Amino acid sequence: MKMWIAMIGLASLLLAVGCTTTTPAERTFLHTRGHDIVDGQGNRVLLRGVGLGNWLLPEGYMWKFGSGGDRPRKIENIVAELAGEDYAAEFWREWRRNYITEADIRRIAELGYNSVRPALNARIFLTEGDSARYIEESFVLLDSLIRWCDRHDLYVIIDMHGAPGGQTGANIDDSPNDQPELFMDPRNRDRLVDLWVKIAKRYRDEPTVAAYDLLNEPLPAHTGAAEEYGHMVEPLYKRLTAAIRAVDPHHMITIEGVNWSNDWSIFGPPFDDNLIYQFHYYCWDRPDNLNDISHYIARRESLDAPVWVGETGEKGNTIYWGTTQYFEANNIGWSFWPWKKMDTRNTPYSINRPADWDAIAAYSRGEEAPPGTVARRAFDELLENIRLVNCVYFPDVVNSMFRRAPVRIEAENYGHDGYGQSYDVADTSHRAATYRVTEPVPIELIDFTENQFLSEQAIRLKAGEWTHYTMAMREPLALDMSCRVQAISAQAEFDFVLDDATYGQQVSGDGWQTIAIPRTSFDARPHEITIRVTDGELLIDWIDLVK
Repeated sequence: MKMWIAMIGLASLLLAVGCTTTTPAERTFLHTRGHDIVDGQGNRVLLRGVGLGNWLLPEGYMWKFGSGGDRPRKIENIVAELAGEDYAAEFWREWRRNYITEADIRRIAELGYNSVRPALNARIFLTEGDSARYIEESFVLLDSLIRWCDRHDLYVIIDMHGAPGGQTGANIDDSPNDQPELFMDPRNRDRLVDLWVKIAKRYRDEPTVAAYDLLNEPLPAHTGAAEEYGHMVEPLYKRLTAAIRAVDPHHMITIEGVNWSNDWSIFGPPFDDNLIYQFHYYCWDRPDNLNDISHYIARRESLDAPVWVGETGEKGNTIYWGTTQYFEANNIGWSFWPWKKMDTRNTPYSINRPADWDAIAAYSRGEEAPPGTVARRAFDELLENIRLVNCVYFPDVVNSMFRRAPVRIEAENYGHDGYGQSYDVADTSHRAATYRVTEPVPIELIDFTENQFLSEQAIRLKAGEWTHYTMAMREPLALDMSCRVQAISAQAEFDFVLDDATYGQQVSGDGWQTIAIPRTSFDARPHEITIRVTDGELLIDWIDLVK
């Protein structure tokens, strides 16, 4: 079993550095085969993507807004109230033209992702009210996205993020009345079926479309919605699937559990032979914790279908490395959320905050409205700032999720291949105090306060113990290397083993020290690092590989 897991991990890493590719001319429909997603030639495809949030369904937290602007319809009201109805209509046309463009798709592909998950708001494709009508302009936007993705060799997973009436009763799906009205009004369910049929008819011959994500994060538990309406979710999935299959026999369908996608107790046996089961994975514990996924892996056995993480992210580089490594060691693909948002440091790209934005955000929290001239200036600047060329790129975020250098490897992010392959410790009955609390490698919290978003962990190793790391390289690079360590005994010694080269190091004295390792030239392939303590006892914080 360990050998199988190791082979999966290596294959995943090879794909991450570009050793497995499919050109657009060769593209065929993806489909499921047991636990795998495969292409028409039978090659396994592990979906690694980004979520295109905030584009077709704006989210208030990505705008730094308060409760008065926490969802699309409220954000639209703010723009119209502050800048006027005519201005607002043009603003949203420009927003949708420029938030995601071919430049974004080209860059996503260049960075090594192979898929995107656009979040759709049903309301911009199908109007509300008694006389609902389809909005062709919005479908044209989706057409363009699929065309760009075909050109740049990316797959598209179409995500119904906001269903008619709302499937959560929360802000994330643009619920009009904070109720899951999709499940309260049969007309909304009828409209959802009709909308999916229209989408399926339009894209049934598009192999660039990998899957249809029928319903994002339905029915939270904390409001009682999951308990009240949860029994309706799988029957709705079956109805949607049957309607789609009547017009489209090709595309995979991915379904999510209730309670933010993660409660799979609603699922019976698979009802279609091309299903992917999806969960979402956010490690928001404080201090950091790498949440266990063994229950999803166990359920995969009985379902005999692929499992995919449709959303992960919204934290920091330590978690990004740890989570994607964890998924891929278990043959699970992922989609990082989101590609970009305003004034952040934990996404691939950040949108610069406009100069007058604080006044707009204050209005969303119930404070005084800024003058119209100020509001229009801020919105105009936002429309410029959302263009990719004007955004700020964070290579460390991307490199962390792909586990490739230049990068900082946190010591607690050793591999997931188990005892004797990813680590060796004397006491296997021990459990880590933090982060990977089901595993025996000693991990300790070294820097955390209740007000911090992130925490800092270190591993503690004694003589004869070691941890092992694998990193990717996309191109040949010469890198400086260093380790941050602290001797617990009076003196400690360790070997830094890089592939076949061993660098012996001594550590003495009090406090943390940064130990330099000779600069090394790397070729474009996976590389192995082992930290092995040979004498004494050592705390290890991180390994740096920098240009």
